[in-house]
Amino acid sequence: MAVKSFQGARESKSKDNLSNILVKDIMTKNLVIFSPEDSIFEVMKKFISQKISGGPVVDERGNIVGVISEADCMKEISDSRYFNMPILDKSVRHFMTKNVQTIDSSFSIFEAASLFHKTSRRRFPVVENNNLVGQISRKDIVIAAIGMKAQTWRR
Repeated sequence: MAVKSFQGARESKSKDNLSNILVKDIMTKNLVIFSPEDSIFEVMKKFISQKISGGPVVDERGNIVGVISEADCMKEISDSRYFNMPILDKSVRHFMTKNVQTIDSSFSIFEAASLFHKTSRRRFPVVENNNLVGQISRKDIVIAAIGMKAQTWRR
């Protein structure tokens, strides 16, 4: 009597489907956003309470005007010690990075990985039709790559 496989039919996974994973499929959608008028003290407290290292800064109309990160805070904390000036009463507007590079939600994760590799950015705001719809980080790309390894990168 022949031995039968009890695994059932295997699903064939095409590499094309996996290589088409888009930024919008893996981005964070529920963002912690900041206003240019927020106090830097409140922002740093939110970094800690939300366990994040940065986020987009938007104006009253929801347009991206900057990004604030722990690195921006560290530079100012360091400078304030040198110049013996308090920083905690200043607003985000003084600390944020104003030259914001965004990424389109329709980019593949490979295009996003290439953009991360070419820049020193740790996160990009994600836009769709010039509207903020999410954020993608290096960690999101790494997590997606781990999932793909089991499917496509094994020899």
